[in-house]
Amino acid sequence: MDLHFGDSKPTDEERAAVDALLGPPESSWEGAARDEMRAADLRWARGGREARDRRDLLLPGLHAVNDRIGWISEGALDYLCRRLTVPPAEAYGVATFYAMFSLKPRPATVLHVCTDLACAAAGAPELCAGIEARLGLGSGVSVERSPCLGLCERAPAALAIKAGDPVRTAVSAPATVEEAVLAASSPGSAPEEPPAALAVPQAGQDGLMLLHRVGVVDPSSLDDYRAHGGYTALRRAFELGPAGVIRELTDSGLVGRGGAAFPTGRKWQATASQPDRPHYLVCNADESEPGTFKDRALMEGDPYALVEAMTIAGYATGAHNGYLYLRGEYPRALHLLEHAITQVRTRGLLGDDVLGQGYAFDIEIRRGAGAYICGEETALFNSIEGYRGEPRSKPPFPVEKGLFGKPTVENNVETLVNVLPILTMGAPAYAAIGTGRSTGPKLFCVFGSVERPGVYEVPFGATLGEVLTLAGVREGLRAVLLGGAAGGFVRADELDVPLTFEGTREAGTTLGSGVVMAFDDSVPLPRLLLRIAEFFRDESCGQCVPCRVGTVRQEEALHRIVERTGADAAGDIALLREVGRAMRDASICGLGQTAWNAVESAIDRLGAYE
Repeated sequence: MDLHFGDSKPTDEERAAVDALLGPPESSWEGAARDEMRAADLRWARGGREARDRRDLLLPGLHAVNDRIGWISEGALDYLCRRLTVPPAEAYGVATFYAMFSLKPRPATVLHVCTDLACAAAGAPELCAGIEARLGLGSGVSVERSPCLGLCERAPAALAIKAGDPVRTAVSAPATVEEAVLAASSPGSAPEEPPAALAVPQAGQDGLMLLHRVGVVDPSSLDDYRAHGGYTALRRAFELGPAGVIRELTDSGLVGRGGAAFPTGRKWQATASQPDRPHYLVCNADESEPGTFKDRALMEGDPYALVEAMTIAGYATGAHNGYLYLRGEYPRALHLLEHAITQVRTRGLLGDDVLGQGYAFDIEIRRGAGAYICGEETALFNSIEGYRGEPRSKPPFPVEKGLFGKPTVENNVETLVNVLPILTMGAPAYAAIGTGRSTGPKLFCVFGSVERPGVYEVPFGATLGEVLTLAGVREGLRAVLLGGAAGGFVRADELDVPLTFEGTREAGTTLGSGVVMAFDDSVPLPRLLLRIAEFFRDESCGQCVPCRVGTVRQEEALHRIVERTGADAAGDIALLREVGRAMRDASICGLGQTAWNAVESAIDRLGAYE
């Protein structure tokens, strides 16, 4: 491999950031300072194969520099590439793929202000304008308009990140101009975030299965977690054995909660049966769908539950290494999960001999960096491996060739946490909850025109109206966006839709990621649809033409429609339908296939542009 490096050199701080992750370089080839004794070692590359095997550390390396400096210079990128034997051109392609990185100089402090669905309806444009006017030029703060930060129950939201050693973060939600400016100016002195239980209006109520510990236990205490039933499920898993665990999952009827609804037991069995080794487990905690924050509530309110569930999944599928791919915009979840993994490892619940059962398993957290497409499982694998987060063609499927080309089981946070009650209460009892084809409880992210926004747990089969009643829907409800930006609208007279996979499908919509956004006439529907189109245009990875071009054409048509209404819009609506069909039929992954859903449903069900 021919590597072409530039003449730029890293600063001492940039070098220290990379070395803190990778250790000191061992040769001049890796970027060590040359002297007369070691000048000759540039004539050959030592350890090249070993360095290339560490390419998966490229994303953590980019984070290390960005966290320490606030941006990634050419010298820092070259030095990281030398350490990992990665062509700089490829690393540049990876670094520019993610919204949270910058390869141009910028202030050490970045204030991300959400302008997505919930926050836009809550006054995000006015908030941005106020912050920019207050800070002015030369403030040392870069204000950036951001996609959804996963704080929809407290909209509008802002996230401040101040580079340094250590990096400092502060969340302001619901944000005011004064609080956001304070968070950006001095993250360490900003008010502490409210407890995770604030996102769960049902916290402390009887009858909850997935949320029953949120607001009840101390999320930083392993002892408190165990006192409330923690690690009972893992002990039960060791009693059943891997095949028994998979049988319980299959009998329970559990399906994936990320939107695809694939049977979890079948996925685990397909992975476990693969002769190729090693096997890997990946937890998809990159919930970037606008309006989705249920996984955040679980990770912040009950982090040990996810660690235990991942251990069970690894045991059942024959994996000894688990990767937790976490949204880069979730600093508190990162802190709590790092703490939980450290505590669990110290107590023998992770490591070479879990619970003395002779089973080795450990978990590594990998942070995302702002790319919605990385919620697609194969794009997520590419991201972990140090490549651009672009989806792969299927087949082969991940259960055959997934992460690092090996059999891999991938589930999201909510799916994994469901494993715990299945093992503690038994598959028949779990399957009796919900409906025949949609079993167990389901989490919904409810916000918008409601009195009590947050995450709600209900059994499958509850109606949309019942969920909205729990949240206290306000007068004047116009419609509900169900399933997030990739979902669809339902009218105010369709609230009897049963919230099951089959029920929403029959109603011509989808559960998607569990988003329930209620809105009234105060929310301008055309502007909301335009924001959805802008989101998909920004987040398209650009790999396939239908999505890369279609999302742009969709946004252009909606811009024209917003500017003129009535009969003048008919031609653009016809164009939208044609572009939407092309994206749905020919895109590689779910992003392009669903980018037209919300617009289509708004036109057909709500008469958005009549």
